[in-house]
Amino acid sequence: MEFIDGIPVWGGADERTLAQIKTCAKTASHVALMADNHVGYAVPIGGVVAYEGKISPSGVGFDIACGNKAVLTDMPAAEVRKNIKTIMDDIWSGLEFGIGRNNETRVDHDLFGDDAWKIQPLKSIKQMAQNQLGTIGSGNHYVDIFADELDRVWIGAHFGSRGLGHKTATYFLKAGGAKDGMDVDPLVISADSPLGSDYLACMNLAGRYAYAGRDWVCGEVARILGATIVEEIHNHHNFAWQEKHEGKDLWVVRKGATPAFPGQKGFVGGSMGDISVILEGVESAEGKDALYSTVHGAGRVMSRTAARGKINYRTHAVISPGAVSREMMNTWLREKNVELRGAGTDESPHCYKRLPDVLASHAASVRILHTLTPLGVAMAGENEEDPYKD
Repeated sequence: MEFIDGIPVWGGADERTLAQIKTCAKTASHVALMADNHVGYAVPIGGVVAYEGKISPSGVGFDIACGNKAVLTDMPAAEVRKNIKTIMDDIWSGLEFGIGRNNETRVDHDLFGDDAWKIQPLKSIKQMAQNQLGTIGSGNHYVDIFADELDRVWIGAHFGSRGLGHKTATYFLKAGGAKDGMDVDPLVISADSPLGSDYLACMNLAGRYAYAGRDWVCGEVARILGATIVEEIHNHHNFAWQEKHEGKDLWVVRKGATPAFPGQKGFVGGSMGDISVILEGVESAEGKDALYSTVHGAGRVMSRTAARGKINYRTHAVISPGAVSREMMNTWLREKNVELRGAGTDESPHCYKRLPDVLASHAASVRILHTLTPLGVAMAGENEEDPYKD
């Protein structure tokens, strides 16, 4: 970790990402930048930004409550390896991957009785949200099957609050006068104002919704496997929490950053052809500087357009080729014995930092509990562009 203009930064950062976090620091009480950082809308991915009495819808972002869930099962990995093709076929056909999809299975949940549904814009999108609960989406969202160092099977899922979160964020950013463009000042509003309090109520409901969706998906995959879930680890990484740090009551916004208080467990995913981990926070000076946060993934090193080239999403025609071919991606996965369903070259391992390198930057503040090796990965196909991804 190093301090750059007084900002704690892990793993280094490019000039554009640094410029974004420096802009955030002008209106925040504390900022930090995790090692998986890269440019985001107004607030960089990997950014931790804390406010006294204020909240930033820009910081939480468009995919409110995007997060990771991992569950340990009672199934030995040898059984999964024998049947991995069939298992991945069943996951691919039994779950909804892609843009704007509805879940063929009606998922009932008590969150739909929450009073926040009376707030605009939620009251106009409640039916859409009910229809979409349990869908995974596209972009970097996935369902994975892993084996750990004891050859036990884990299920992992990464996605957020789908159209509910995107439409909620869009509404409040417009209502608050947020600026267009990537490299702009973040929208910061009083948490106690009518707009701020409505936003927080809607954000928290989106959080419940995202948790419910990931709960359902992990349960459904366990059913497909015929396995029992014996442990669950679940975290948001696009969210804001009210916390006390150094005697101050703060709204801590983590955008692409995982909470990692001492003893708190988290699931951090790598790319489709790399390890993922279960970790926990440990008490340290660096942990305090990070407001007890850590990475949420490996972090991109190549833009989606650079990786896949330019594509006409209406006709699916390739306008110009990218740096990563399908064969390059498939070769990587064959060497790692990963069974893939869906995905585009913009999600290839070539597009990401290596997770062990990223985690090494945070070695003082987190402890690795389990290393997860992917056996099967399912993501939406390459001819979809997902507005809800983080």
